[in-house]
Amino acid sequence: MNNRALIDTDILSYYFKGDPIVVENFKKYLRKYEIIEISLITYYEILSGLLFKNALKQLEIFNDFVSENIVIAATEESCKISSEIYSNLRNRGELIDDIDLLIAGIAIENEMTLVTNNTNHFGRIYGLNLENWKNL
Repeated sequence: MNNRALIDTDILSYYFKGDPIVVENFKKYLRKYEIIEISLITYYEILSGLLFKNALKQLEIFNDFVSENIVIAATEESCKISSEIYSNLRNRGELIDDIDLLIAGIAIENEMTLVTNNTNHFGRIYGLNLENWKNL
């Protein structure tokens, strides 16, 4: 990987479940970049899911992870990018979830590669660099 990675929610979930391929890819990445970056949207998705399940142990593990890594916020610019993506996809009849549009906008604004297992949806977005750490 030649640039920083933005880890999508699904890959982060695989990581916390101990998926051996994903864990190995995290290790490889951390040897070069030393820190993991997620979007505020992914933070919300993971946190809300854990709170809903009342998964206190996993919540503690997630909070520790977040404290040692970086959460990237959405900005006006990333929202503009997401809005342009929405418009393009809607015109083509290929809409994806708003949450995914926001994550893509953050990745593009920050010139990051989005690491996701959801390449079917994200692959519709022009200009978005993708990697799938579940299948590498």
